[in-house]
Amino acid sequence: MTARPLAPVIPSSAVPAARQRARSAAGRRLPLAESAPVPSLPEDVVYGIGRIDASGRVADQGVITALGWAGGDRLTLTAEAGVVTARRDPGGMVIVPERAYLVIPAALRRRCGLEPGDRVLLAGAPSDETLTAYSLAVVHEAIRARGVFPHAYGGQP
Repeated sequence: MTARPLAPVIPSSAVPAARQRARSAAGRRLPLAESAPVPSLPEDVVYGIGRIDASGRVADQGVITALGWAGGDRLTLTAEAGVVTARRDPGGMVIVPERAYLVIPAALRRRCGLEPGDRVLLAGAPSDETLTAYSLAVVHEAIRARGVFPHAYGGQP
């Protein structure tokens, strides 16, 4: 018995129509969804993060430097729930120490619910000579009010 030789298996150079359509579809770019515009940061505000220590000190050298505050400057502080605002004031009762940090007196910390170890967002406005410290709880509520985390509060992702 003699076996017949097998024909070689060589793929055809012709591309089937179905593969040709798939190839042309893969080459097309799909349209992208438009993203919402991201608001830009104001140029006249400098931000930082600080932690309140047991003595009420909060430091962020970048913000303090941008404000131009130095040791011996006097400040007036005001407070409301979770927010402390310091303004340069020649008649102020709080004095900036030589190392240039903000000291929040205990009475103000108690009034606005700030505890040692709390982190705060510092927003310095050099044009107004103002530094505002926002507790992260206040920042969180502001973000939540915008609906940024709907699925985290029982909504659909």
